[in-house]
Amino acid sequence: MNSKDRAYLRSLANTIDPIFQVGKSGINANLIKQVNDALEARELIKITVLETAPEDANDVAIELANNTNSIVVQVLGRKITLYRKRVKDSKIGIDT
Repeated sequence: MNSKDRAYLRSLANTIDPIFQVGKSGINANLIKQVNDALEARELIKITVLETAPEDANDVAIELANNTNSIVVQVLGRKITLYRKRVKDSKIGIDT
């Protein structure tokens, strides 16, 4: 993914709200499954990392991206934006 594609995804992510929170329990199998399902449905999602989380936002972003085969678009403060192209009927025209 080049910087132009990443900038486009960041602009799309400006208008969406975080749909998950990573708290004191950290990343578990249930969270990974829910993020996987959300990525398949929406392609672009935001996640908030709470102050009580055992890891910082960068570590959480890398771990979630690795476990869900997605791309970290942006980590801004405690907000993470992830992208994964839908298998069929992709709405966002980015080649990964």
